Amino acid sequence: MRLTGAKVFDVKNGFVSRDVCIEGELLADHSSDGKSADLSGYYLIPGLTDVHFHGAKGHDFSDADPEGLQVMADYELSRGVTQICPAGMTLLEEQLIKVCKNAAQHRKNSKSGALLCGVNLEGPFLSRAKKGAQNGDWLHEPDVAMLRRLEEASEGLVKLVSVAPEEPGALEFIKEVADEVTVSIAHTTADYDTAMAAYAAGARQATHLFNAMPPFTHRAPGVVGAAFDTPECMAELICDGVHIHASVVRAVFQLFGAKRVILISDTMRAAGMPDGDYTLGGQPVQVKGKYATLEDGTLAGSVTDLMNCMKTAVSFGIPLEDAVRAAAVNPAKAIGIYSRVGSIENGKLANLAVLDENLELKAVFLKGELVHGTV
Repeated sequence: MRLTGAKVFDVKNGFVSRDVCIEGELLADHSSDGKSADLSGYYLIPGLTDVHFHGAKGHDFSDADPEGLQVMADYELSRGVTQICPAGMTLLEEQLIKVCKNAAQHRKNSKSGALLCGVNLEGPFLSRAKKGAQNGDWLHEPDVAMLRRLEEASEGLVKLVSVAPEEPGALEFIKEVADEVTVSIAHTTADYDTAMAAYAAGARQATHLFNAMPPFTHRAPGVVGAAFDTPECMAELICDGVHIHASVVRAVFQLFGAKRVILISDTMRAAGMPDGDYTLGGQPVQVKGKYATLEDGTLAGSVTDLMNCMKTAVSFGIPLEDAVRAAAVNPAKAIGIYSRVGSIENGKLANLAVLDENLELKAVFLKGELVHGTV
């Protein structure tokens, strides 16, 4: 199929006018099936990659339920998220093993939905003082042997692991595993020097920047300052209009640059569902509008999917090309799948999203097939 007339996202040049061809599952310089679609007036962007979300449509990745994971994958695809790296929580190792095994089986058996490209272990190697919506009873000191058992259970799908670097053994842990997975600083009381030591040891990401970490102040810049001072570090940002003020979103893009920001949704099981009572990591959560909170008022993840987070970023003043980069290019790079997805380049999978002038989702392609909407 040849897609014509669209404003096409280009990694180097922003949006450009050019045809895009699909040959089988891949993007190519030609199309042999004779089909075409006129997308004049629309944007054509790479399918998004969410490297940090917990659930949707009443299901949670931590449930380790095959049917639930399939529902989540189908929902994400319907929202233009063509690659997923769902996140676990702070759980007992026995349950985390089940979560990882379920992911591995899904990867082998699923015939539909967003492509599961990794597992994100947000916990249990976190700080009790900044546990947020994590269950404090199941926190665990950083443990290389435990991580490798989880890597084995996932059949190599673990791509991200979060660590509070001030915890006993954390720096040694980071040095040991940094070549195997992307280590992200999270749920931490770390000061600037401790965070810098973690980045020097090999950490390369900051989990939901500003949330569950010390504030960024002029005499104590903390994790945020350390992340900025580490050029290799990428920073996750929950852009749902709740977790981070619009001014701070603009500041982060200016401070870090669009190439270092990763938009995430951090959604829990209430995403795509009505207001009501839900759970996250075994704890009760109340959802009202865009807010998901624990009984004590602590924010408990998001209910805004990544496509809408990207749209929210644009409404805050972030240029569309920068928002697309942060939701498609950067997360794919963070989990090592950018050679196959994340940009509209020949030879990559034809995983695409079509947006109208108001950034509403019109259509989704997965491996060259139109799976949602019309063109």
